[in-house]
Amino acid sequence: MQQLDLNKPGERRKLIVAVALGLVALIFLWWTFFGFGSKTQTPARATATPAPNPNVTTRQSAGQPSQQTITDLRADPLTLQPISYSPSAPAVGDARRNIFSFYEPPPKSAQQVDVPTPTPTPTPPVLLAAVSPANVYARTGDFTLELTGDKFTPELRVTMDGRELATQFSGPQQVSATVPASMIVNPGSRQVSLRSPDGKAYSNSSVLNVAQPPTPNYSYIGIIGTQHHVDTAILQDRSNREIVNVQRGDVVSGRFRITSISEKELVLVDTNLKIKHTLPLSSDGEKTYNPLQRPTPRVDADDDEP
Repeated sequence: MQQLDLNKPGERRKLIVAVALGLVALIFLWWTFFGFGSKTQTPARATATPAPNPNVTTRQSAGQPSQQTITDLRADPLTLQPISYSPSAPAVGDARRNIFSFYEPPPKSAQQVDVPTPTPTPTPPVLLAAVSPANVYARTGDFTLELTGDKFTPELRVTMDGRELATQFSGPQQVSATVPASMIVNPGSRQVSLRSPDGKAYSNSSVLNVAQPPTPNYSYIGIIGTQHHVDTAILQDRSNREIVNVQRGDVVSGRFRITSISEKELVLVDTNLKIKHTLPLSSDGEKTYNPLQRPTPRVDADDDEP
């Protein structure tokens, strides 16, 4: 270790600076830990209402104590006063509406309808069991309808579709009535029953079926006339297209008799049902058959030689 030489000016200066720095460090440490004297408390000053400071904001509402200002807190930090705080909710915008979300009312409960119990139909006092015949052809003549059953009386009348018929009482189980041809002109069903004039006695209903009568399956396509006015009708079968020549009195299909032949129509009568049928002469040029309009065959000339 080198020894300090105080005779040199530079060494002496370094020693002085080091001593000075040491003293400064000791003073700083003393001030930091101990200080240089006791702390004096500033007494509170009673002053009048201080002048308003533009930098200090105060809020006071009617009926509430004034709030402490920053100056008061600095002057007397140990004095506490209540703080009045009125929170206010921040303004929030309306939520966005979802156009796909809508109120759907709950389904209405179906109202319970009280269905009254149907009153059973009373049993008719008169029993109608059957009618004979049960099936007839339309366009036939008058016929007698027989009714069988029970509890028949002479006061009962046979009705068909509400129309009263001439009735003949045969006994408690049988009556008969005459059905006019005008009531069976068209095919269909007819309701038959028994009823007294006062309506107190009545029976159940039965059905009389009226069917379409058979018709000739022919077409009237031509006529052949002679000098003696004996006409021949030309018919064509609709099923197999066969040509048939007939005269008055002939029977076709085993049941239709030819009764009249004219240039306009052909009249046939059903030999079983006595129903008249009319066949008009066909007016279609392509379908009309007339032998008199057939082309004449070519005759060879006398001078034609092979």
